[in-house]
Order: sequence, then structure tokens, then C-alpha cells
Amino acid sequence: MDAVNKTDKKLELTKKELKSVWWRHYQILGCYSYERQQATPYCRAMIPALTKLYPEKEDLVEALRRHNMFFNTTCSLVPFCLGISCAMEEEYANNSESMDPSAINSVKTALMGPLAGIGDSFFWGTFRVIAAGVGAPMAVQGNVIGLILYLLLNLLPSTLVRYFGFKIGYQGGREFLAKISADGTLTKATEAAKILGLTVIGGLVRTIVKFPITLELDMQGVLLNFQEILDTIMPGLLPLILSFVVFGQLRKGRSPNTILLVLLVGGMLLFFGMHYLQLAVAGG
Repeated sequence: MDAVNKTDKKLELTKKELKSVWWRHYQILGCYSYERQQATPYCRAMIPALTKLYPEKEDLVEALRRHNMFFNTTCSLVPFCLGISCAMEEEYANNSESMDPSAINSVKTALMGPLAGIGDSFFWGTFRVIAAGVGAPMAVQGNVIGLILYLLLNLLPSTLVRYFGFKIGYQGGREFLAKISADGTLTKATEAAKILGLTVIGGLVRTIVKFPITLELDMQGVLLNFQEILDTIMPGLLPLILSFVVFGQLRKGRSPNTILLVLLVGGMLLFFGMHYLQLAVAGG
């Protein structure tokens, strides 16, 4: 592309195009592929901006190909990358001679990893877990407030980051990300999110995972309640052990469906086994 802007009129993106790009990012997992992952929906999200900046067909096709390259990061932080892409495309459309278009994809590629690390830690490992830890116990009890709290705690941070991330990205997010990476703030925030997420998961195991022992044996007038005995050793010991066993199997690559089936069959066998043992001792 020798000169994109063939007139003296500066090509600028308006709020209309920027809003359209932002709304389209919600389909970032649409047409997801293992070859290019989020490339196709990312390219689709950029179309309103690209059609405004490149009225010539050849220039538009080149820009579309540029954004149909491999891309993948946490969905909530995709708008940050889109904002930067819009700003860089706007600059290139007006100053094609002084800017290398490959820099646009280079920035996207450089941002994928760090943003995925931040996004997965905060949105998958922190906010979602906290929301589930707060809302799930209430929802299990049939309280609709549990569902409302889950949606608020899970979706509100994501929506705010999506909105302001796009604005920050368009207005110069590259400098901001480079600054917090250089002074170590980025690393500290990521580690803090991981620690908080693991802490909440630990509390969630105790609250959600159930492994009750209903076996009670009458030993010559002395009632042995095995659940009470285990609770005196450590409350929630069996749920904790079960969680570690399941986690270990998942790390080994076991299928979640297979693990669920084993838990289902194992739970039934343990239930009937303890029931018949209790009957046998009572009858003996």
C-alpha cells in the first residue's frame, strides 16, 4: 500500500464506528477455530473501523487479511487490543509512508500473552470463583439472591474492564501497559490475583464439596458416629482429600466425564455398602 489516504482529508473514526467495534467484540468466540482461534471474530469486529478508514477495495482487503491472523486472549480484555488496533489503523490510514503495517499485528501478538495471564487470573481464577463462593451456597438453599449476587460479582467487573479497556486501548494503552510492566506492577497484580483465587477456592471446597459419612455402629451400647470422629480430627477432611484426588486426576489428563462417572458409581457403592454394614452389625 503506497498511500492509503489519497486526499488531504484526514480519516478519523467516529463514535459510531468505535461503538460498533466494541459491541461486536461480544461475539469473539463466534467462529472460533483451532487454527487461528479468535482471528475470524476479531477481524469481524474490526470491519466497521476498517471500512471507514479504507474506502478503496484493495486497501480494505489488505487490512482484513492483516486482522485475520492468529489471535487469542481472555475475552474480557479483547476490547483493549481492539482499541489499540483501531488507533494504529487510523494512524496508518493517514500516514502510510511513515508506519509499517506489520507493527499492528506485532503489537497484538505481544499483548496476547500478558493479557491472557492477567485475564485468566482475575476473571477465571478470582472474580468467578468469588462470585460462585458467595452465590452458590445461597442458590443451593433456593435463594434467588444467590444467582443475582453471582451475576453481579462475575459480570460487573468484566463489563467495566471491557468498556474502559477499549477506551484506554484506543487512547494510548500501549504506553500504559509498558509502564506497569516496567515497574513490576503487572507482575505483582497477577500474583496477588492468583493467591486470592486459591484462597477462595480453598473456602469453596469446604462449603460446596460434600462427602458425608452416615455410618453409625452400635458397639455394645456405645454408638460410633464416624462423621463425628472425622470432624474431631479435622472438619472437612474427606471433602479436602476428594478435591485433591479429583484435581490430581485432571492434571493427569483424565476426562472430566470419566471422573464424574466414577464419583457417581463410587458414591452409590459406598452408600449401599455402609447401609448394609450398619444393618449387618445391628442384626448381629
